[in-house]
Amino acid sequence: VQLVESGGGSVQAGGSLRLSCAASGYYSSFCMGWFRQTPGKEREGVATIDSVGSTSYADFVKGRFTISRDNAKNILYLQMNSLKPEDTAMYYCAAKKCWLEDYNYWGQGTQVTVS
Repeated sequence: VQLVESGGGSVQAGGSLRLSCAASGYYSSFCMGWFRQTPGKEREGVATIDSVGSTSYADFVKGRFTISRDNAKNILYLQMNSLKPEDTAMYYCAAKKCWLEDYNYWGQGTQVTVS
């Protein structure tokens, strides 16, 4: 599975961005997730979605971010609304076979900056 993120950029606080992650390979049967990392901090999970569309979110994005997937187009999305400066980070999409614990496929990341 190869993953390529896009959609990052700079936005003012309160604004919105939609990240996309184009996947190749056996996409529809995989569990997918969005993660983020800032310099000097550990990577943290943002949102996940399984192969049937069940989602989970970190508390700090609940009610603001929405993860979704289009299995026909092999694209994973992260709609980010009401962005805060603390959302500034490099955002990564990741994939795994759902019975595995760890994500083993990662994209190169897309930068989100909120000012």
